[in-house]
Amino acid sequence: MHNHPSSNDPLVLYGEVFHSRLLLGTSRYPSPSVLEASVQRARPAMVTASLRRQGSNPAENGQRFWELLRQLQVPVLPNTAGCHSVQEAITTAQMAREVFETPWIKLELIGDDYTLQPDTLNLVSTAEHLIRDGFRVLPYCTEDLVLCQRLVDVGCQAVMPWAAPIGTGRGPVNPYALQVLRERLHVPLLVDAGLGLPSHACQVMEWGYDGVLLNTAVALAQDPVSMAGAFADAVEAGRAAHRAGAMQAQNTAQPSTPVLGTPFWHHDTP
Repeated sequence: MHNHPSSNDPLVLYGEVFHSRLLLGTSRYPSPSVLEASVQRARPAMVTASLRRQGSNPAENGQRFWELLRQLQVPVLPNTAGCHSVQEAITTAQMAREVFETPWIKLELIGDDYTLQPDTLNLVSTAEHLIRDGFRVLPYCTEDLVLCQRLVDVGCQAVMPWAAPIGTGRGPVNPYALQVLRERLHVPLLVDAGLGLPSHACQVMEWGYDGVLLNTAVALAQDPVSMAGAFADAVEAGRAAHRAGAMQAQNTAQPSTPVLGTPFWHHDTP
């Protein structure tokens, strides 16, 4: 089954309409051809690319990669992956805007090399600086409610909390916090990092999340192209389930077969 996003339920970020709720990373694929086929299969809203990892001079670094991105004809979301300081993230974002010719930026500001956890102390001020500079900032952050609210307060029109540390594939490790976050914030929320299975993506979409961003779960699958399709279908299924409204869970069994008109057999006692 191929992914057919609903045109009457688009994802809207910073006033721009996207007809997919899946964003796809572009690193760690076994080959450029597999990456290209995966993107074609998933038909994502955007693909992410790291300026630091590819190099800012296509004549020297990643020329084939730049050509592939143009061939994909999918909007590019540059990110500041690998940045550990505020100035480093700001400079990388400014360079990415020139190279990719886009105001979009996925803001990553790493505070811990082991877990790749965001620097929550400096993330808000960095996002605020970039927004004032005209960027459309999608901040990668934890599921902390106060942090996410502060990001919204400084102008982020969407927030991207993790489900688990980058590349772990563990799925939502703190369901309660993610669900509270969804209930309390009224901006688009996209789960970024930590999803490993299509069922993980479907689950967070059922909770009301507006989209997901994936990379490792697809790139390192035994069949990345098929896995890209599976995630795309799961995102759509989760969104459809959320809009449909799930039944309330019950503590006791409830008969699902009508009994009206069923004959009643009376057994006499001996």
